[in-house]
Order: sequence, then C-alpha cells, then structure tokens
Amino acid sequence: MPFVRISLPKKLSLETKNNISESIHHALMAEFNIPKDDYFHVIEELEPHQIKYPESYLGISHSEEIIYVQITAGQGRTVEQKKKLYHQIATRISSSTEILITNVIIVLLENNGLENWSFGNGEIQEQKHLKK
Repeated sequence: MPFVRISLPKKLSLETKNNISESIHHALMAEFNIPKDDYFHVIEELEPHQIKYPESYLGISHSEEIIYVQITAGQGRTVEQKKKLYHQIATRISSSTEILITNVIIVLLENNGLENWSFGNGEIQEQKHLKK
C-alpha cells in the first residue's frame, strides 16, 4: 500500500511522466510484492526555479532533468528489498525515458500500522483487505 509522490520538471512530456510512474509501480510490484491495483501516485510538475539540486553529490552528477521519488510505505521490508527496489526504479526509468539513472533520487518513508492509512470512506480499512 505505498503512496508515491513524484516531483519532476514540468517540461517533460506526458509520455515521459507516465513512463516514470509506470516504472515505479512495476518496480514496487516486483520488489515489494504489491498488487497491480495498489496504484496511488501524485505527479508534481515543477518549474525550473522550484527544483533545487547540486551539480554533483557523493560523486554522482545531476542535471536539470532530476526527478524526486518519495514513497510512503508500511514497515517490514529488508535492506536487500529496498536496494533492489531503488535499483529497479532507477533502471526502469532510465530505460523507458530520457532521464539519466543519475537523476533519479528516491526517498522511502516507512510508517507503522494500518491505522495510518485510509483508502476511502473516511475509515481505516480492515487488515484483511490490505497488504503491505
């Protein structure tokens, strides 16, 4: 039940934006075993002055086509699963778009407990209906 916020340059094409979102979703299905219909993404289109980044950080170069991927998900994944997820996301995005793998920044925020999620009706859905 991840929630994904993608912040990216407004100038990117709709096709690129859709490919980025789909790449992230497919990586989450593969590495976090989420169901296909667990697809909650927000794409934020930003003007150049709204995106700040260093030209190089930790020896990794960045450019004006940098994208930020913030994933909120339940706790319980191993470090190995997270490494595989990050690799899958960056590789899939760079393979399906003009975005360089060095321009994919990922932040995973974990929360604890189903009481931190509502998927409609102003209610906390029962655990039997949800998967991590």
